[in-house]
Amino acid sequence: MKLYDFKPAPNPRRVRIFLAEKGVAIPTVQVNLIKGEQRLPEFVAKNPVGRVPVLELDDGKCLTESMAICRYIEELHPNPPLFGRNLEDRAFTAMWQRIAEFELLFPVTHAFRHGTETARAMEPNQNAAWAEASRARALNGMRHLDSVLRERAFVAGPDFTIADITALCAVDFGAATGAVQMPDDLQNLKRWHDAMSARPSAKA
Repeated sequence: MKLYDFKPAPNPRRVRIFLAEKGVAIPTVQVNLIKGEQRLPEFVAKNPVGRVPVLELDDGKCLTESMAICRYIEELHPNPPLFGRNLEDRAFTAMWQRIAEFELLFPVTHAFRHGTETARAMEPNQNAAWAEASRARALNGMRHLDSVLRERAFVAGPDFTIADITALCAVDFGAATGAVQMPDDLQNLKRWHDAMSARPSAKA
């Protein structure tokens, strides 16, 4: 297998962290989104929508979308379970994973794409009002997680899961790009972020 990746982007990082937590090594190929390499014909043949990550299987089939890739890896390598240990765990993990996406990762990404000079090459029709609205929504998402993390160590419950990976990548991407910074008063979120950042997989 082969993973098409772009180091700075949050979605490929979700897959890299997931693989690291599983102890699975897959060769990577870097696709520079800033330079537009995702629009080259040879890459579009692998993913017509021109996004990373892409997992190219041994038979040449290409699996796109980070969660689909992570679920595929989960089936191949079920331990440690990162989508939940039983029916209830899996349901609540799926719920929190989607909350982390819709209320944090997606708004952070929109704030970056529409509100930073770096992203102009990818988003030539930037919308400053949408960037600000997205930033506000991401900050609300951070406050929501801060309240949840007052009572537990991980986003979805007692165990580290894909929901933590998604939230970590969102917070880090917002900080790295300057699109959305974590407010200083969110002490529960900061404690969680420090713990997640200390995991070896966070360096993936």
